[in-house]
Amino acid sequence: MNPNLALVYGSKEPQLCLKTMKDLIDDQAAQYGDRPAVVFPWQSVRLSYRQLADRSKVLAKAMLEMGLRHGDCVGIMAGNCYEYIEVFLGGARIGCPVVVLNNTYTPIELSNAVQRSSCKLVFHATSIGSRDLTAHITTLRGTQFPNPALPELRRIVSLGPGGFLNKGVQVQPYQTFTSNGLSVFMSDATLKRAEKKVAREDVVNLQFTSGTTGSPKAAMLTHTNLINNAQFIGGAMQLTPDDVICCPPPMFHCFGLVLGFLSSFYRGSSIVFPSDYFDVTKVVDAIINEDATVLLGVPTMYVAELEVMAKTGQRPRRLRTGLASGSTVSQNLMEQLRETMGVKKMLIAYGMTETSPVSFITSLDDSDEKGTTTVGRVIPHTAAKVIDDKGKILLRGQRGELCTSGFVLQKGYWRNEEKTKEVMRRDENGVLWMHTGDEAMIDADGFAHITGRIKDLIIRGGENIFPREIEERLMSHPSISEASVVGIKDERYGEVVGCFLKNSGKQKPADQEIKQFVGERLGRHKAPQHVFWLGDAGVGADFPKTGSGKHQKHMMRDIGNRLTGGVKAKL
Repeated sequence: MNPNLALVYGSKEPQLCLKTMKDLIDDQAAQYGDRPAVVFPWQSVRLSYRQLADRSKVLAKAMLEMGLRHGDCVGIMAGNCYEYIEVFLGGARIGCPVVVLNNTYTPIELSNAVQRSSCKLVFHATSIGSRDLTAHITTLRGTQFPNPALPELRRIVSLGPGGFLNKGVQVQPYQTFTSNGLSVFMSDATLKRAEKKVAREDVVNLQFTSGTTGSPKAAMLTHTNLINNAQFIGGAMQLTPDDVICCPPPMFHCFGLVLGFLSSFYRGSSIVFPSDYFDVTKVVDAIINEDATVLLGVPTMYVAELEVMAKTGQRPRRLRTGLASGSTVSQNLMEQLRETMGVKKMLIAYGMTETSPVSFITSLDDSDEKGTTTVGRVIPHTAAKVIDDKGKILLRGQRGELCTSGFVLQKGYWRNEEKTKEVMRRDENGVLWMHTGDEAMIDADGFAHITGRIKDLIIRGGENIFPREIEERLMSHPSISEASVVGIKDERYGEVVGCFLKNSGKQKPADQEIKQFVGERLGRHKAPQHVFWLGDAGVGADFPKTGSGKHQKHMMRDIGNRLTGGVKAKL
């Protein structure tokens, strides 16, 4: 094989874990027993490994009691709560895929997702933070049983207070539902028979894609997918039973569920979920009160946490590392994390929902340069390549579409063979590859550099401009804590560069200074023609984001085009 090709293979060690989730739950309970597994300060709940195993059996029996069988889908829409973990593990034991539903869904979006994923049972919070969700439950219930819009839905389980009239789909309180799992009529033998039907290649989880472009699709993820992703991510963080992970990201996203809970669970660590939704004050309090050693989040979360610590003077005692996903951590942010939080090194993970999710990750042994400008190397038992638009593998250092292969690949999109075939294709050797839609480059050392979404490409007068490199330059400016770059319509060039910026608290520079700052390093054509500061009239107080924290660039393009009115760019 030509060593100069942008084709890399992960290590064959450690070996893949060939357990089902049921085996993992029981093995961890036997090994770690009364050690704390999960902590929910906002609910005053702490559950040990043994308690989680016992509670997962109760949930599994309750699902069996209501008539669910292997392959029937169970949905959950809730914040980060202990019930989320119990439902996920309970469904996993008996082969009922758990569908994690986006917290930001409107009632109609929720109904569509439940219909698309064929859920027969839905667990639903009555509120998340101050947001009332009773309208969501009312939409699912309908006015008759079965609900004509959701003919497969049999029952809704409420995770909070609130009464509902006796019409439509049945609504049960969580405590009532779980008491069914304690019934003498649901024996251990019945549970064991259901567990034996589960194979490690069965679907354990349906995760909807973020939906930043197009309609969301449900990725089918298996026991092998999730358990091994957790194994390797936990290994990269060097987790031990002495570690306490603080996890603000949501569990409806792979970040909270896999990189957070399962990685911790696999390594015998403890994990803390500070609040049901991201509440920066509660996150900082949890870091201090629970003596966290590892912190997870997207860069926007870290920026908010640093701001609170700067105001309160709170400082972590044992925090040693963190994990970021969604974008790289700038050198400027890394220095702030070291100075204020004491974090020696941050890990950067890259992947997508369809790849379980992580396929690349940095190492605690990487240099600062690699750790802040790349997403690391490919994880074990995984391969990656960079190709051109004709499918040819490019050379190291050349940009093209990133494709991944190996154990990480989803089984496909739920009941959507057409979309599955669009993104999962076999090469001339019969190897199945996921075409990510991300534009990337693999360097001489095998590190991947994600240079942007192919669809986010800005074409200025026929010249291709990649937003990621401009964003990285902008975030190195001391007055900028966050940046997002999009294409803005222009009469002369078709598109020009526009940037949305968040001020770090230092004096805000003039637009011309920003243009010069970018232009002197990257070239005049890449300098932002339009500069939008968060908080200014018409811009908005924050970046428009998905529920998992990703910037929604199509919304920023709309805002920018509205504010500029398609003005002509200056030479």
